Amino acid sequence: MATKNYYETLGVKKDASADEIKSAYRKLAKKYHPDLNPNNQEAANKFKEINEAYEVLGDSQKKANYDQYGSADPQDFFKNAGGGTRGGFSGFSSQGFGGFEDIFSNIFSSGFGGGSSRNGAMQGNTLTTQINLTFEEAAFGAKKTINLVRTENCSHCNGTGAKAGTAYATCSDCGGSGQVRYTQNTLFGSFVNVGPCKKCNGTGKQIKEKCEHCAGKGVMKKASNITIDIPAGIDNEQIMTLHGYGDAGVRGGPNGDLQVLVRVLPHKLLERDGFDVHLELPVPFTIAMLGGKVVIPSLEGKLELNIPANTQTGTILKLKGKGIKQLNRSSKGDMFVKVTVELPNVSDKKKIAKVKAFAEEFEQKDYEDFQKYQNILKTL
Repeated sequence: MATKNYYETLGVKKDASADEIKSAYRKLAKKYHPDLNPNNQEAANKFKEINEAYEVLGDSQKKANYDQYGSADPQDFFKNAGGGTRGGFSGFSSQGFGGFEDIFSNIFSSGFGGGSSRNGAMQGNTLTTQINLTFEEAAFGAKKTINLVRTENCSHCNGTGAKAGTAYATCSDCGGSGQVRYTQNTLFGSFVNVGPCKKCNGTGKQIKEKCEHCAGKGVMKKASNITIDIPAGIDNEQIMTLHGYGDAGVRGGPNGDLQVLVRVLPHKLLERDGFDVHLELPVPFTIAMLGGKVVIPSLEGKLELNIPANTQTGTILKLKGKGIKQLNRSSKGDMFVKVTVELPNVSDKKKIAKVKAFAEEFEQKDYEDFQKYQNILKTL
């Protein structure tokens, strides 16, 4: 079976740094997240592939094994390599190895007794959840409580899986070292290697009597309430990664992460663009013509805004620093108010007469551009 190309899955080069790998993973995870692609099995499968790739490439030890053996578990290489010569040399190329030098390098790099230092510890799974925020909570930050079900270390055995946490015996296969020597037959002869003991999963210990509460697993499913701090300035569809808040690690491994997809509910009047805030403001034509003050909504509550005389429809007024706080910075965005001049619905005959008189008075003096436009139309 051909080894999956995790680098290709994440769209990064083999020499990509840890930060580049993490950045690529976050970008793809956001794109294919099930919450953003409901009832889309293709996206769900892609999301699963992305997480599988990052589970390996995001862990330095697993990545090293994958680069060396073509698998996060080095024993997978020997299982495939020991299948005889039926597949010829093509089996090695499918594992991601190059020429003979690479093959010998990967076999001898494990040494004759150097082996792996794995102790069976495994990082817990990464969990995902979603949280809804109001427009104001996203702008100013907030404390939110998340309810989720995750695996946690069994409190009765302290995560050991053994009754009372102490019912252990030394592993009979590895003598407590957690590692065993074994002979591997390859295309180039027999080699002696050292690998983690399968009987005790590399721990060097065997449970004499299992914990009755977790059945020897060391972890249990538990409903948890987690209070998290939402930073001011977070935006819609951003993903917060909380390290160590996922499933508990196995056999002393670190906890997994919790990824929180943020949904920001829309405001009734305000719209967000990055860290700026936009407002469309209807203004009576009398205030637009003569100038005046109006009350507008903002993130700081109600504000009094001065409308200059002769303000036209489409005019944008800028309120500096009245936008949203930038993430991890003290500066804020701006607020932009777009004016829409509202004309009255004139139906009364007396008012119509006044409007006509007004038009006749100002038509020649104050509507020069309009008159020029009319004159051009006559020549068409």
